[in-house]
Amino acid sequence: MTTVTIIGGGLAGSEAAWQLASRDIGVELYEMKPETFSAAHHESNLAELVCSNSFGSQVLETGSGLLQSEAESLGSFIFRIAKRHQLPAGSALAVDRSAFSAVITQELEQHPRIRVIRREVLEFPEARPLLICTGPLTGSALAGALQARVGEKHLYFYDAISPIVLGESIDQSVAFSASRYEDGPGDYLNCPFTREQYEAFIDALLAAEIYPTHEFEQERLFHGCQPIEVMARTGREALTFGPMKPVGLTDPRTGRRPYAVVQLRREDRDGQMWNLVGFQTKLRHGEQARIFRMIPGLELAEFVRLGSIHRNTFLNAPTQLTDRLMLRGEPGVYIGGQISGVEGYLESSVCGLMAALYLYSDLTGTPLETPPAESMVGGLLRYLREAVPRNFQPMNSNFGLLPPIPGRVHKKQRRQLLVERAQSAFSAWRETVPPAPLSELQALTG
Repeated sequence: MTTVTIIGGGLAGSEAAWQLASRDIGVELYEMKPETFSAAHHESNLAELVCSNSFGSQVLETGSGLLQSEAESLGSFIFRIAKRHQLPAGSALAVDRSAFSAVITQELEQHPRIRVIRREVLEFPEARPLLICTGPLTGSALAGALQARVGEKHLYFYDAISPIVLGESIDQSVAFSASRYEDGPGDYLNCPFTREQYEAFIDALLAAEIYPTHEFEQERLFHGCQPIEVMARTGREALTFGPMKPVGLTDPRTGRRPYAVVQLRREDRDGQMWNLVGFQTKLRHGEQARIFRMIPGLELAEFVRLGSIHRNTFLNAPTQLTDRLMLRGEPGVYIGGQISGVEGYLESSVCGLMAALYLYSDLTGTPLETPPAESMVGGLLRYLREAVPRNFQPMNSNFGLLPPIPGRVHKKQRRQLLVERAQSAFSAWRETVPPAPLSELQALTG
C-alpha cells in the first residue's frame, strides 16, 4: 500500500488524511502536539479550533454558505463532523469545539490506514509523496527549512491585511480613476476627502476599539505595515503624508487636489474586488465597517474581507504553487490549508481536501480537472493561481472570487444568479471526482 506523509494535524491535515485513507492510501500524519505546542494551541487533540467556533454563515447566498454546500457535496470529513456537533448560533455553523476535535482525533487514530505520529518535524522531509498542512503557526524550525527551500521573498510570517470591498458597492460618481502624476484614467480608484471629512474620519479612528494583540502575535512590522490607527496616533496629519496623501492627484469634479485621498487597488482581473491601500488595521470588525464607510464613495461599501494584522505563515501562492497545489520545483510535494494562502476554517479544510484529491489523482493516474472558476472552490483556487504576486494576501470565500454576472443586476438577484451558476458548474465537475467508498461515508453519518 502506498503511503503519503502529511505534516500537520490541523483542519487541513486531518481532512487530507481522511480523504486519502478512504481511497485506500496509507497515511503517516505528523502532529507536533503534545510534544510541542504553539502559543495559540492548548489541547492535544487534532483539528483544534483556537480562535472561533464558527465556520461562517450557512445561508447559501453567502460565500461561506456556498462553500459549505460544495464541501458537503465533496464528502468533506471536517464539515460532516462539524454538522454532527453543531450548536445553536442563528444562521452560522457553530460547533462544540472540544467534542469536534475529540471525535476527529478518535476517527483518525482508529483508522486502519492512518498512523498518527506525535512528533515535531524540524527539517524539510525527503519522503514523497509529501503534503504540508502546517498552518499559520508553523513551527519555527520547519518554517525556516521551508523558507530556505522557496527563498526568503516567498514565505511570510505575519499578515498585514487591508479591507477589501466589492467594486459594485463603490460610488463611482465620487471615487475617480487616476494614478499619481499621470494624465487620464489610472489604475487606482481614489476617494477624495475635504478637510472637514478628514477631521471627522480621524476623530472616529482615534476613538475606535481595537482587538487586543496576543503575545505570540507580537511582530516587528515595517513602518509601512503599521496599523492605520497606530499611524494616526502619531499626529492628526500623519495619514496625509502616508497612505492618504493626495499629492499627484486631481479630483476631476473640482479640478483641485483633495485634502486627503484613500486609494483603492484592484484585487482581481475583473475589478470585482478593491483593496483599501495601506489600511491594514486591528480595529474591531464592527468599528471597521462603521468608520471605513465614512470614506467618501464607500458609504454603502460591501466588505468581502475586513482588515487585520496577526501572526500567519503563508506562501506566495501565485509564484510558489502549481494549479494542482504542488510546490514549484518540488515534484511530489503538495501544500494544503492556510499555509497555501487561504483564510478561514472551512477554506483551510477544503484546500486540504483538494490537495489530497490532486495528490491521489497524480499518484494513481486518475484524471481530475480543476474545479470550475464559477464555483466557490474553483474561485478560491483561481485566486491562489492568479492573484498579483507582489500584493498577495490570504483570502477567504466571497462572491468577489467568482466571474461576474454580465450586465447590471440587483445585488440580491446577482447573488441568486451566482449561486445557481456555481451549483450547476460544480455539480457537473463533481461527477469527475474519484469517490470515497460508500462505507466510509456511512460510518461518518451513522
